[in-house]
Amino acid sequence: MPELAPAYEPAQVEDRLYRQWNERGDYRANPDSKKPGYAIVIPPPNVTGILTLGHVLNNTIQDILARRARLLGCEVLWLPGTDHAGIATQTVVERTLKKEGKIRHRDDLGREAFLKEIWQWKEKHGGIIIQQLKKLGASCDWSRERFTMDPAYSACVQQVFVDLFQKKLIYRGRRMVNWCPVSRTALSDEEVVMKEQKGLLYHFRVPLADSPEQFLTIATTRPETIPGDTALAVNPKDPRYSALIGKFALRPLPPELPEAQRRIPIVGDDHVDLTFGTGVLKVTPAHDPADFAIGQRHQLPSLEVIDESGLMTSLAGTALAGLERSKARLAAVEQLRELGLLEKEEPYTNQVGFSERADVPIEPRLSEQWFLRYPSAEKSRSVVASGQLRFSPDRWSKVYDHWMENLQDWCISRQLWWGHRIPVWYRGDETLCQIESPGKDWTQDPDVLDTWFSSWLWPFATLGWPAKTAELKKFYPTSDLVTGPDIIFFWVARMIMAGFEYLGELPFRHVYFTGLIRDGKGRKLSKSLGNSPDPLDLIAKFGADGLRFGLLRIAPQGSDIRYDEKQMEEGRNFANKLWNACRFRQQQGPSDPLANPALHPRTPFSDYLLSQLDLLERELQRLYATYEFSQIAQSLYNFVWNEFCARFIETAKADFSNPDSPTRAGTLATADYVLSRVLRLLHPFMPFITEELWLTLGLGQETIQFANWPIEKEIQWDQAQAKLAESCYATAEAGRRLRGEFGLSGSAKMKFLLLPSASFTPSPDDLRTLAKLLQVGSVEITSAPPKAPLIPTPYGDLYLPLEGLLDPAKERTRLEKEISLAEASRAREAAKLADPKMAAKAPPEKIAEWRRIEKEASEQIVRLREQQKLFTT
Repeated sequence: MPELAPAYEPAQVEDRLYRQWNERGDYRANPDSKKPGYAIVIPPPNVTGILTLGHVLNNTIQDILARRARLLGCEVLWLPGTDHAGIATQTVVERTLKKEGKIRHRDDLGREAFLKEIWQWKEKHGGIIIQQLKKLGASCDWSRERFTMDPAYSACVQQVFVDLFQKKLIYRGRRMVNWCPVSRTALSDEEVVMKEQKGLLYHFRVPLADSPEQFLTIATTRPETIPGDTALAVNPKDPRYSALIGKFALRPLPPELPEAQRRIPIVGDDHVDLTFGTGVLKVTPAHDPADFAIGQRHQLPSLEVIDESGLMTSLAGTALAGLERSKARLAAVEQLRELGLLEKEEPYTNQVGFSERADVPIEPRLSEQWFLRYPSAEKSRSVVASGQLRFSPDRWSKVYDHWMENLQDWCISRQLWWGHRIPVWYRGDETLCQIESPGKDWTQDPDVLDTWFSSWLWPFATLGWPAKTAELKKFYPTSDLVTGPDIIFFWVARMIMAGFEYLGELPFRHVYFTGLIRDGKGRKLSKSLGNSPDPLDLIAKFGADGLRFGLLRIAPQGSDIRYDEKQMEEGRNFANKLWNACRFRQQQGPSDPLANPALHPRTPFSDYLLSQLDLLERELQRLYATYEFSQIAQSLYNFVWNEFCARFIETAKADFSNPDSPTRAGTLATADYVLSRVLRLLHPFMPFITEELWLTLGLGQETIQFANWPIEKEIQWDQAQAKLAESCYATAEAGRRLRGEFGLSGSAKMKFLLLPSASFTPSPDDLRTLAKLLQVGSVEITSAPPKAPLIPTPYGDLYLPLEGLLDPAKERTRLEKEISLAEASRAREAAKLADPKMAAKAPPEKIAEWRRIEKEASEQIVRLREQQKLFTT
């Protein structure tokens, strides 16, 4: 059996093991297997994407679930793939071609040539994130990798469109949409990022048509849209303006139009906010969603004054036509000023929607688009409300239900070239919806489908639907979905509806929502802020296992995560600790993969470790059932670092160093039994190091990946013996606390004195073990209380002689300073509690905190004064 290297070097292990796993086909799912199926589909990252810490968190959780399912004896399919990401990919490629000087706009190439460029780019760059996921150790079935523009997948998308069209759930209509003037396409709400903008609020006057000497003052942030106003609106409950409802005003722009063409009605509408601006609203139905709704209610015309490229149309007037909208704003203000209608400008901060990809303000725009009335909505809502489909954390169930209760038809068309082209054909006044081309006399609709229209089919389209494949039979519904709550509506809800519509059942049984990773200041990680580390750099620095374990420890269920690189370092340190413990075990002789501690005499420390292992396994069973991954990681960390390494290994050294010890075989068997189980428990979180240790120690002849998950309490242990060890550990911990009160570390020249309790008679071995745990030279028995600080323990009173360890004068000075600080703290909290005004304003939890701090300060003062007595002359 090869020896473990002196230090764990992840770079020398990870690539070698991952290559072996894939070459053997360890992750290839067999739909004909008799094992129970477990399936999880990867949320397909954008084909343009690169690995982020968000991906690391999401995919590590998926990998944990998949690897544990294999250990539990399931036939596991973790299905990977990428999304074609319509607007993101098209934007990247178009930007690249512009930078290379090949085009000014995609129209320069034409549709077919441009699509050819995108496919070439995809083949060259599209697999980057997949390779990065492999570096992380993702145990996906790469033989089944899918892409949402694969021919078979595309056929599924087209078939679903045709089916929904025939069911009259898909229709074409003119609606208000988010419009990107750079990409020149409609956007979903998910593709719009709200940004705070500091601009101006412009107050301008509008004369009444029949009383030109009377004016209404209006406040707007967008004076460039005034030429598109077709009404003014006031709240009918507003006493200032209610008498004006039904009268007319004269729109000031464009001024060259005759008065009759600038005459617009004043309507009453409850939508108008009485408190915003002046209480009078300009209504621009073609360029504002709320105004569009008002226009619908009052049957107002719509005037498009901003075109698809963000340029002003001829309807905006001669002074504005052709101007880019931001320049038109300045020009419109100048026009108002020249007309004597501009009252004032004042600073104003508001939230403006930006195109996520093009990073320009979106334009609300009336546009002819394709829409979908959601299918199977009632079933999809009730399945979560009834608990048949569970969300973790559960609070997202209410968010989901609220959205499902207020469903709006889905705009599914995009004015792009990259994507699934809408299978609708036109010939004159005829319209035909079918997948195949109907002939050369027919023209296909130029739009493509929203990217989400393909990804909502992901759980079953990736398994061979519409054919009734063995994969669908075995792995659908899938078991878990891991995703972010930001796409609960755009993806999760839609997948549920598609699953019911086409398979008659839910697509997964459980959804785990991850938290958002933020930096230490609470800011979202982003390249622009320079606070988003490259996961590959972290893998190179800390190892894939260190990164995975470190990140999961700080990722509580559903809460935002404060990223701290020190935790990744802790992950690496934990891997090293585990490695060194296993190396120490290997130095004692060969491991026994069938080790059974019950067959040998054992020390109390072996029994105690077995009892703690049983508690760990029970706790992990409970935590996995509730998807508490960070608590699982912490529990594993505590057991390995504290119970196994800090306690058991230290106490086992006495047996390991004595070949004639009657408990040596039991201690070795306990170490092997526990390591065998702990490596399996750790494997889902840390696949590489656990595989290397499993095979090198000889705890298994084949990969750990399919070893059985540990069954609770396979052997018995002596509870009384375990209690003895617990007393020893508690005594050692008390001694370390006592030592810490004086700022002292363990050393060979330090000793403790023990005045044993009446019920305990320590043996020389007990004292030697206690000294090792305390990391001191010795623990000696005393028959009388010495003049030294003491602490009560299960063994009796433990004393720490300080002679030669501390300078009495310096210690007196230190204690006086600490007493002063503690007294000041106590006085500060007491003053707060005694102040009626502060007590009246403070919430109950704040008052409780003041009381706690006062009590702790009082206790500290008592303790410090007792210590002071030790240094009085």
